[in-house]
Amino acid sequence: MMNNRFNSDAFLLAELQNGSEQAFNFIFRKYYEGLCFKANGYVNDIDKAQSLVQDCFIKLWEKRDNTEKINNLSAYLSFMVRNRCIDYIRKSESIKNLHDSIAPCQDKNDVECTFISEEFETWLMYKITLLPKKSRIAFEYSRFEDLTYNEIALKMNISNKAVEALISRSLRILRKDLQLYLPFLIYFLLK
Repeated sequence: MMNNRFNSDAFLLAELQNGSEQAFNFIFRKYYEGLCFKANGYVNDIDKAQSLVQDCFIKLWEKRDNTEKINNLSAYLSFMVRNRCIDYIRKSESIKNLHDSIAPCQDKNDVECTFISEEFETWLMYKITLLPKKSRIAFEYSRFEDLTYNEIALKMNISNKAVEALISRSLRILRKDLQLYLPFLIYFLLK
């Protein structure tokens, strides 16, 4: 009898909203494999696909109080995974473009270039630690944990606009300090 009820997504969602780990585990087992297959279609890397799907299930658990808004669990999870994969691909492309722009320097196998690159990375990490606390936390969530503004807002218990302002402030501070390294980077990239 219990198993038949667990086949109903409406029942599972109601139980999940009440904090039932058993319902969550059942949802996970029911949808995990199919969602991994779907995610792998986007990212072509089964390990990354599994990680992205697990992120979505973590988010589902964290937002279990709002499951009454979900009408179709399968479609909701599928949409969630699709969006997570697209976010991952966008961020991967940004990182790839950055590496491609630095590649001419690295191809030269130049000791000076390597030194400047390492010094720049050390400096950047140091400057991030000096950001105002809330700005630093929002920036790190955004850049290092790949969280969306909405996810950051929920974690920090602030509005999306506040997150946007904090990250903008961080970028403005870092850009200002980055200008000191710009001539060196240009010199070594064009050398």
